[in-house]
Amino acid sequence: MQVYLVGGAVRDKLLGQQPRDRDWVVVGATPEEMLEKGFKPVGKDFPVFLHPKTGEEYALARTERKTAPGYHGFEVHASPDVTLEEDLKRRDLTINAMAEDSEGHLIDLFGGREDLELGRLRHVSPAFAEDPVRILRVARYAARYGKWGFRVAHTTNKLMRQMVEAGEVDALVPERVWQELENALREETPSRFFEVLRGCGALGRIFPELEALFGVPQPKEHHPEEDTGIHVMMVLDQSARLSDDPRVRFAALVHDLGKGTTPETEWPSHHVHEQRGVELVKGLCERLRAPREYRDLAVVVTKHHGVYHRAEELRPATFVKTLEAIDAFRRPERLEQFLLACEADSRGRPGFEERDFPQPALFRRAFEAANSVSAKAVVAQGYRGAEIGERLREARIEAVKSSLGK
Repeated sequence: MQVYLVGGAVRDKLLGQQPRDRDWVVVGATPEEMLEKGFKPVGKDFPVFLHPKTGEEYALARTERKTAPGYHGFEVHASPDVTLEEDLKRRDLTINAMAEDSEGHLIDLFGGREDLELGRLRHVSPAFAEDPVRILRVARYAARYGKWGFRVAHTTNKLMRQMVEAGEVDALVPERVWQELENALREETPSRFFEVLRGCGALGRIFPELEALFGVPQPKEHHPEEDTGIHVMMVLDQSARLSDDPRVRFAALVHDLGKGTTPETEWPSHHVHEQRGVELVKGLCERLRAPREYRDLAVVVTKHHGVYHRAEELRPATFVKTLEAIDAFRRPERLEQFLLACEADSRGRPGFEERDFPQPALFRRAFEAANSVSAKAVVAQGYRGAEIGERLREARIEAVKSSLGK
């Protein structure tokens, strides 16, 4: 029995990074032998075991054969006669198909180290085409290593495009798409995820609402980049600079979906795109089965980001109305999430990335003033029923008016 460190741990070590986790492949062993050594079985589709002390995953070397469309149709073969090369060959990218033996020697059978040095994401074998999830994974790696300029190899992009044209991505289930999307949103350059998907034709199949934004013009005096799709990608990366909260980044990603439905006769203006965008965001979240916390923040950012940008001209009553709409009084953290996503929208334009914007400070001052009004004090004045809410709102408006000098 031989044990090898494989996959991401080997890749990350070569990149000089701390491995996120460590996975092992066992060659020449049977499930019975693993159990005898105290390993705990966890694999359903193929033999995977947890180390009795470290809890790390040890998988028996295996091969896979495609038996049906999509990514569920695989026949797995795991036995002592499967070699390390056969196991590594079934993996997605060369940078993930390296191994390290017990003495620390690198085993690189498919040129993974060279691809790391060249910043190239390249598939190991034609078997890559058997699993459509790999398209999403390649896009996610592009987002992870975007800061180093990693690019998808031409041959791999060509294969991915062929997979899209063959309808393979249509077999992806919502839960897996969301999992890969959420992981991509956590990366340092999340826009690369969508750029890679668009480059192989998958964006329109998986995220048609985002694909619809590219080629849609905006007023050049406010948007030097003009193209709405480019703007949204810039906003997404700005949100990654401002916050590590994937909910904020998702809200930034989808805030302008309504512009994709603006009639061409109205271009480059996009009147009431916020209202149109709300239904698109809800539909996207329902289709992907996004968690409610993602959907709720995305909806309020989509609906109210236009109000945010007009903060300098807002009346105190509008400040209070907006704070109520985003549920800031019950959930103060929601206000900060809202402001971060909207600030990313301001910065997601050429030449605006490092500017100072007054809106966040104005909204925070308005909130502090309005939130200082005590509901208990209103009740103590003798108000009852619906009068309490009305009087509380009036008092909050007066507090904001005093704070902002309006």
